[in-house]
Amino acid sequence: MNILVVEDDRRVADFLERGLRAEGHVVHVARTGPDGLALAQRLHRERQAGDPPTVVLLDVMLPGLSGLEVCQSLRAGRVSLPILMLTALATVEDRVAGLRMGADDYLTKPFAFEELLARIDALARRTQGEHSPKVDALQVDDLVLDLNTMRARRGDQPLELTARELALLELLMRHPGRLFSRERILANVWGTHEDPLTNVVDVYIRRLRSKIDDGCARAIIHTVRGLGYRLE
Repeated sequence: MNILVVEDDRRVADFLERGLRAEGHVVHVARTGPDGLALAQRLHRERQAGDPPTVVLLDVMLPGLSGLEVCQSLRAGRVSLPILMLTALATVEDRVAGLRMGADDYLTKPFAFEELLARIDALARRTQGEHSPKVDALQVDDLVLDLNTMRARRGDQPLELTARELALLELLMRHPGRLFSRERILANVWGTHEDPLTNVVDVYIRRLRSKIDDGCARAIIHTVRGLGYRLE
């Protein structure tokens, strides 16, 4: 996925660029409002021509044009790229102003990088849903999840899963091979980046593993010690 970072603070921009590139994204950086506006318009045209989806991370306080002005100009020009506003301004009025200008989400500095990744994932899923054909089922090896009925099976064996277990399984199956940290799982499945039960992710992974992998010749759920989990 393409990520456009519009941020005039060089340290913040460099941190985001390194972190997002490590996640496998293609990162574009602009450090002024006019440069960010021009780059977003270009990426929008390329998206319409078939390029991968783009998410815009837009700082509010920018030289040349503010982030709010950039956002307003993009929406006035019918640029539909998802926009996540990044700002140190934390009042309700500031958040409302950004959303009214056409932003899709709002994240206050300082923020946890895992939460940023989760919000990017959510925006990307929304965008892909608008541009991609509907998928009725996910499959990894002989594990199948029917997205219409939300029923899972391993081979010919149906799996009895709770709603939370299904949400966790869907997250992993939509990104086979991707490593998910506990924090990222929490943000995507529980909607928080803090673990209220200290080991809730580990508990649910154990439950899934007992239902999916126990008794099978091949394990699908894998643990990378100290880093997280992947499904492959």
